Amino acid sequence: MTYVNNILRFTMVVMFAALIGCQSITHFNDPTNTYTPETTYQKLIGEYPFIDIASRAVPETVQEIKNITYVRYGERALKLDLYLPKATSTQQKAGIVFVHGGGWRAGYRTNFTPMAIGLAKRGYVAATISYRLSPEAQYPAAIHDAKAAIRWLRKHAKKYGINPEQIAVGGGSAGGQIANLVGVTNGLEKFDPQTKSSDVSSAVQAIVNIDGLSDFTSEAARIHEDDPRKNPSAAGFWFGGRYAEKTALWHEASPIFYVNKNTPPILFLISAQERFSVGHKEMIEKMKPFGTPYQVTQIPDSPHSFWLFDPWLQPSVEIVAKFLDQQFKTMRSDNAR
Repeated sequence: MTYVNNILRFTMVVMFAALIGCQSITHFNDPTNTYTPETTYQKLIGEYPFIDIASRAVPETVQEIKNITYVRYGERALKLDLYLPKATSTQQKAGIVFVHGGGWRAGYRTNFTPMAIGLAKRGYVAATISYRLSPEAQYPAAIHDAKAAIRWLRKHAKKYGINPEQIAVGGGSAGGQIANLVGVTNGLEKFDPQTKSSDVSSAVQAIVNIDGLSDFTSEAARIHEDDPRKNPSAAGFWFGGRYAEKTALWHEASPIFYVNKNTPPILFLISAQERFSVGHKEMIEKMKPFGTPYQVTQIPDSPHSFWLFDPWLQPSVEIVAKFLDQQFKTMRSDNAR
């Protein structure tokens, strides 16, 4: 069955490449994309019978603007959904771009809708983005897309009442790794091809890594991400090869190797499943000499993907909001001196 699935997946990728060559496609639908709150709920309910899927209902205090195109590649349009507080205050609001998870090859931006709504209720402008998944485009396409979304948010800051100097990036699982890498590579052109043609920065001032890897190259990560029984593994498919075959890419995509004096503050919000946040402790040790602010908060007795469910969503929103409040408050204080 695995062999058949791999043949089907390969055929689908080839067909997509042909379609791109004809420039006749405007979106990409992958029938193997099954990472949703609903499918994850079925996997977790046996061990966690008290959970509920977090609501995507938009309260009266939040404005939802859906299906905004933030970047185009030929006829391929990538979209985001925006969530804004309806408060009439004229004060500029901090923004955050959320990157969903799904092993770099699955998932939907609506997976982060509940958290985006929660942040909007607390005064943030939050965007949930779709990006090119690995069946469509392998690493580093997702990094390019996330940076393009940040640039779009900053470019439209005035329209949506956003403070362009206070923009964060966050994500969960694979999206947490993407967000982390996006944030620690501020200003590096190879991760941001748009920088050649735009005077709008894609830099962020804070990172929220929710249960995402910080180091693909560590033995603890490779036990799972380079498992020879998986042909290919999620990471292997994203990189186009196993660790031994694409060592440079596995290293290049690891946020831990980019820590420097300009690294933004990072929140590591982690589950009780240690394998998913591998590398964050070692990354913090590299951050300490630079005095880079960081926070590690573990949600007790939680599964991976905890942010998709109650009772974990609301505490997670509070943790993220308080962290960003503190970092952006510090920035405002420093600028006022």
